[in-house]
Amino acid sequence: MTIEIPKDARAEAIASIQRYFEAHMDERIGNIAAGGLLGFFLEEIGPVIYNQAVAEVQERLQMRVSELDIEIHEEAFTYWRKREKAGKSGKGA
Repeated sequence: MTIEIPKDARAEAIASIQRYFEAHMDERIGNIAAGGLLGFFLEEIGPVIYNQAVAEVQERLQMRVSELDIEIHEEAFTYWRKREKAGKSGKGA
């Protein structure tokens, strides 16, 4: 699976790589070289980050699904209990 990013995000990432090289490597890197480096990172390291994000989302979804029983549970066979409560409160009136 190839990880692709939108053109505007790619342009910002390339500019950020260029800025990083100037600030931390004390040398300049051209637009094409920075784009190549970005492509390498996306292909080589991107899947690790992507897979971790998918695993975290799966974990969160599983937690939410396990909570559904508690959140939306509806008690069964309550018709008569509701009627009995209503009848008791209605007798005193």
